[in-house]
This record gives sequence, structure tokens and C-alpha cells, in this order.
Amino acid sequence: MNYKRITLLAGHYGSGKTNIAVNMALDLKKSHANTAIADLDIVNPYFRTLDSKAELESAGIRLIVSPYANSSLDIPALPQDMYAIVDDTSMYSIIDVGGDDRGALALGRLSGMIREENNYDMFLVINKYRPLTPDGQSVKEVKDEIEAAGRLKFTGIINNSNLGAETDAQCVLNSLAFAEEVSQICGLPIIATSVEESLYNELSGKIGNLFPMKLQKRPVD
Repeated sequence: MNYKRITLLAGHYGSGKTNIAVNMALDLKKSHANTAIADLDIVNPYFRTLDSKAELESAGIRLIVSPYANSSLDIPALPQDMYAIVDDTSMYSIIDVGGDDRGALALGRLSGMIREENNYDMFLVINKYRPLTPDGQSVKEVKDEIEAAGRLKFTGIINNSNLGAETDAQCVLNSLAFAEEVSQICGLPIIATSVEESLYNELSGKIGNLFPMKLQKRPVD
């Protein structure tokens, strides 16, 4: 995948943004030494990005999260080093914006600088199998709310349709018409279809721009 300096991922809760963000950061690190991943959701303190902390740090990827991440404190605090995303133009960043418009509120603090530099992509992550976004119109409503809250426009779509551990190749293939519908209604191109890496060979040649992923695993306490 070709990356702009800043890549943002947003969408409905449960669409799988964080898993994609972690995999993208690991992929981006192969071509850019100075790579960071940031979790911008200051509303929900239970940051799933931290579940991959050891793997990310081992790869030399900078992890930027709220100081209250994975704590019991629900304090909407934007960490100071979050501004490194816009201040350090040598750093390439993957940003997990958070779910829906509430999760995008913090983005508004950075969006002006991101627009000014104009070296970003913001991808709408979609999942056909989430009950609250079953069709293109419902996805567009989420898209519009996020854009209004974050004051930044989407540039493309990532189809991350899955049923968790029950996902098979046919499940992904069955989501393609949904992704095309969302693309047409929202006026955005489909940038990639993300699949668990074990399905990649089976789907290769059947779907364009496949992005293979390792599924994020929660650490054992």
C-alpha cells in the first residue's frame, strides 16, 4: 500500500479500525524508519492499540496514546506528544480516530494543520456484518457525522467486512456488493479489502487490493 505521511482510520464502532491500524503501522515501518501509531479516541479510555504494545515497540514503532489508556478513568485528555503527528514532518503516522462522531472530536484539534500540510488520507472502515450499518445509506450517515466532528474529509474506503473467527472466503466475497454500494453513495473509492492472512491466498486474484492482516491478540495478564 502507498502511504501518505498521515493515514487516519475512522468508522462505526466495531468496524475493526484498531486491528487495521496496527497492521498498517507494521507495514509502513518497512518503508519508513520513523513510524508512529496513535490512538486518538479520548472518549473511550480502553485503548485496544495498547494490546499490541510489545509487538509495536519491538518493531521500533512509536506508540502515542492517552495517559489514561486502559485505566478506569474516563478523562478526555489529548496527550501532548499527539501534536508530534503534525509538528514532526519526518514522521509517518497511522491514526486510529475512534468510533463514530464522538471519537472524532479530538481530530478537530489537529485537522487544520493536517489540511494545511495536505499529505494525508482518511479511510472509512466498513463492515457489512455490523447490525447498525447494514447498507450504504447508514454508512453515509456515520461518515457525515465523523467528517463534521473531525472537520476532515474522507479520501477512501477500506472494506473490513468480517464475522470474527467465523469469517471465511465466501463471507468476504459476499461483502463486495455492499462495499460497492457504499462507494457509490459516499463518492469514495475502495482503497483495499482487508482479510485475515490465512485467507489471502484463497482470495488473491478474486479481489483487488487485498490487505492481509494478523489478527490482534489480547495479552494474558
